[in-house]
Amino acid sequence: MEPQRHGGESARIWLTLMIGNSRMHWALFVDEKLTCAWDTKYFSSAFIHQIAQCQTLDNLYKVTGGSGDPKKNFHFPTAPLPLLLASVVPSQTALWQTYPNVRIVTLDKIPLQGLYSTLGIDRALSLWGAGQAWGFPVLVIDAGTALTFTGANGNQYLQGGAILPGLGLQLATLAHNTGQLPNVEAPSFLPPRFALNTDEAIQSGVIYTLLAGIKDFVEAWWRDYPEGKIAITGGDRQRLIDYLQIQFPEIAARLLVEPNLIFWGMQALIADV
Repeated sequence: MEPQRHGGESARIWLTLMIGNSRMHWALFVDEKLTCAWDTKYFSSAFIHQIAQCQTLDNLYKVTGGSGDPKKNFHFPTAPLPLLLASVVPSQTALWQTYPNVRIVTLDKIPLQGLYSTLGIDRALSLWGAGQAWGFPVLVIDAGTALTFTGANGNQYLQGGAILPGLGLQLATLAHNTGQLPNVEAPSFLPPRFALNTDEAIQSGVIYTLLAGIKDFVEAWWRDYPEGKIAITGGDRQRLIDYLQIQFPEIAARLLVEPNLIFWGMQALIADV
């Protein structure tokens, strides 16, 4: 699978897709540089065929329903664009194997040591991307549907991590699995710790224990690696940073916030696929 060339020039053009637990995350690379990124819902096989026929970045945005502004409307010399795919949803992975120019990223392609067979490809890619950007040792906090911690030591060897329900999932679970508790949203600001109504009591219980857990993992990492970097990514990253800036400002000040860590990891692999 060869990269597309932009116009008559020597630019390499790649489309990358990370299929997460609840959304699909897209990015376009030109000359191995991330040009734009956007999120969408899952698609059917019919949409996959339409995406394969896209000739411009603007057309790709319209077909996928991408949010944001592509800024540069690149023209693709031929369709379909080469697609670098990573996925944590096996049913979606199978669906996208029908795309005619796809390369699936697997754990054995990521140059980290000590990876175990069931490690999520999203966690491994984010960790590799963070390490390439800021060096090792590094810990990645991914604030998505699941909240995960994934770290590697100075020898680029997986140190391990943890998985728990993310902010939105914790709030939704109480509503879905109880008889009377409401479904509440995460607030923009920290709720009162000792709440006087049910909505805020749920918010308080979930948010303050979540922040305490993050603090515990962060401090444990810095005990082991005092100079180690910690990056935070994922859809809830900014909300958690906002909470941390109020509750634990000394931790928030040291976190590296980056929404595209997975794509940074994919970018580091493009030259090798």
